[in-house]
Amino acid sequence: MSETTNSVSRSRKLGPEERAAAIASMREREVDVLVIGGGIVGTGAALDAVTRGLRVGLIEARDFASGTSSRSSKLIHGGIRYLEQLNFGLVREALIERGLLLQRIAPHLAKPVRFLYPLETPLIERAYIGAGMALYDVFSYTGFMKPGVPLHRHLTKKQVLKKIPSLDPNAFVGGLTYYDAQVDDARYVAELARTASFYGAHVASRVRAEGFLKVGERVVGVQAHDYETGEQFEIRAKQVVNATGVWTGETQAMVGERGEFKVRASKGVHLVVPRDRFHSEMGLLLRTAKSVLFVIPWGRHWIIGTTDTDWNLDKAHPAATAADIDYILDNVNKVLATKLTRADVEGVYAGLRPLLAAGGDGTSTANISREHHVSHTVPGLVLIAGGKWTTYRVMAKDAIDEAVSAMDGKVPESCTDQIPLLGATGYRAAWNKRAKIARAFGIHKHRVEHLLNRYGVLTDEILDMIRKDPSLLEPLPGADDYIGAEVRYACTHEGALHLDDVLARRTRISIESWDRGVAAAPVAARIMADALGWDDARVEKEINTYNKRVAAEIASQELPDDESADRARTEAPEIVPLSALPTADAVGTRPQDATPAGRGAGAPPIVE
Repeated sequence: MSETTNSVSRSRKLGPEERAAAIASMREREVDVLVIGGGIVGTGAALDAVTRGLRVGLIEARDFASGTSSRSSKLIHGGIRYLEQLNFGLVREALIERGLLLQRIAPHLAKPVRFLYPLETPLIERAYIGAGMALYDVFSYTGFMKPGVPLHRHLTKKQVLKKIPSLDPNAFVGGLTYYDAQVDDARYVAELARTASFYGAHVASRVRAEGFLKVGERVVGVQAHDYETGEQFEIRAKQVVNATGVWTGETQAMVGERGEFKVRASKGVHLVVPRDRFHSEMGLLLRTAKSVLFVIPWGRHWIIGTTDTDWNLDKAHPAATAADIDYILDNVNKVLATKLTRADVEGVYAGLRPLLAAGGDGTSTANISREHHVSHTVPGLVLIAGGKWTTYRVMAKDAIDEAVSAMDGKVPESCTDQIPLLGATGYRAAWNKRAKIARAFGIHKHRVEHLLNRYGVLTDEILDMIRKDPSLLEPLPGADDYIGAEVRYACTHEGALHLDDVLARRTRISIESWDRGVAAAPVAARIMADALGWDDARVEKEINTYNKRVAAEIASQELPDDESADRARTEAPEIVPLSALPTADAVGTRPQDATPAGRGAGAPPIVE
C-alpha cells in the first residue's frame, strides 16, 4: 500500500510504472513478507498475505506463470484417480476449492466441463467407477457452498455414441459422465498477481533472488537482481516465503543448509489439436497402463494429455519428445474411430510437476502424493512445496500461516475465500448484457464473449482502448481469436515485458496456432513497441528470439529421448539471459556485518 495516500488499494494496472514503483518500495523499506516465485502458489501467497494487512513483496525471476503454472492440464479438479489411492482428504479439499473458484473467486475464468469415462466391461467396472464418482459428488457438497456443477450420470452405449459419434464403437460398452472445471492457468496467475498488487502488494517480474541476507542463522531478506535494468539491490523482510516449485532444492541450497524437502520434477506433455478432428459434446477421461489421459475441450481446440515421467534436465524449458507425442496419440487413438496423426497436432507443450518425495527411490512419479508441505527450515524462511494447482489457495494460506506464526503481534486470519479476483465481481451481469455490448461497439457477440471470459468486467478497459484506437480490434495474423487490444493491454495492465510473455502466456497463441505464433509475432511486437517504447532494434530482437524459441521447440519434438530433445530446446537463447543460479558457496548468505553489494563501506547494517 502506498505510504503517501490513504487509499486501501493501488491501481488495477500492473504495467512498467507499477513495476518500477514496486521495486523502489521494496528496495527502500522492509516488507513483512517477501514471496519468491510468481507461479500460482507464490501469487496466491502474496494475495493471502496482503489481504491480512501485511506489507508484502513478490518477485519472480522470469514472467508470471512461466514455469509449471502455465503448462498444466488447465483443469480445476478433485482428481478422480486419487480416490483409487484412498487420498480422500486431498480430493475433498480440491473439490471444495473447485466450487469456490467457479462461483465466487473467478467465475469469469473457471468454467464447468463435462467428461465421459468410457466403460470396457458392462457390470463390475460400471459399479466400481460409478461408486467412485458418487463419492466424488458427495465430497463436492461437503464444503460451505454448492459445487456449481451437475452430478455424474450413467450412459448406455447408444447414448454415448449420440454424444460422441467419433468414438470407435468397439472400444466401449457404455459410459459415465461427470463434471470438473477448467481454466486458462497462465491468465489466472496474471490476474492473481494483479489482484495482489491492487490490494497493495509490491509485485515485480524479472527480478531474481540470488542470495539470502542473514543475521546469525536468521534469514532477513534477499539479494535481488533486476534483469531488466541490471540493478542489484537488497530486499529486507521479516519473513521470506519460498514458493519456487521445482526450483525449491536450488533455493534451499542458497541458505547453506541441507534441504528438508526433496522435490522430484515430473514431466507432463500435452498436445493441442483442432476441435474438428473429432466430434464430441464433452471431454474424455481415459485409463492408460501408467496413469490417466484427459481429452479436454479448449475453445476451438482439444488439449490431450498428459505424460508423467521423471525429468532431470533443464527445468526452465522441459522438452517434449517424439516418444511423448506418440505415447499420447497411441492412447487416445484406442478409442477413436478416425485416428489422429502427427499432422493433426497444432501445438505441444511440456511442464514440470513439483512432487514431494522422501528420497530418490524408484517410486513412479504417477504414484507420488500431490499433497503439500510447509516448513520453517531456518528462522525467517518458509518453504512450501508439493501440492496441485487446484489447491493453490490452501497452500498459500498454509504458507502465510506459518510465516505469521513467527511474527510479533496478532495477524488476522486468511480471508482469500472471500476475495474475488479482479474482473470477477459483476461478471454474470456483464455476461447477460453481452449482446447489448456487442451492438454498442459494432462488434460480433462472440468477440465480446471471448473478452468477457478472459477479462470479466475488466473488458471495459479493453473496449476503451478500442474506442480510442479502432485498429486494435483487428485480429492477429494466424490467431483470429485474439485482437491487437489484448496485446497492448497485456503490456499496460498485466505485467508483460516481452513478446514471449504475450504470445505464450497472456494469450495462448504459441500453442493454439499452426505456426506457433510466428505470423502473429511481428504485429504483436509492433503493438508492444508502441506501449513499451521499444525502438526498431528491440522489436527485431524480440521477434528473432521468439522465432528461435519456436524453431527449437519444434526440433526437440522430432527427437526420440529427453537428452537429445533437451539439447535442441536449449539452443534457443533467452530474451533476458539469466546467469546460472548461484550456489551457497558462490554467493553465500550475507551476514549482518558484511558490506553488501551496492552499499559502501560504513553503510548501516542490513537490518536497522
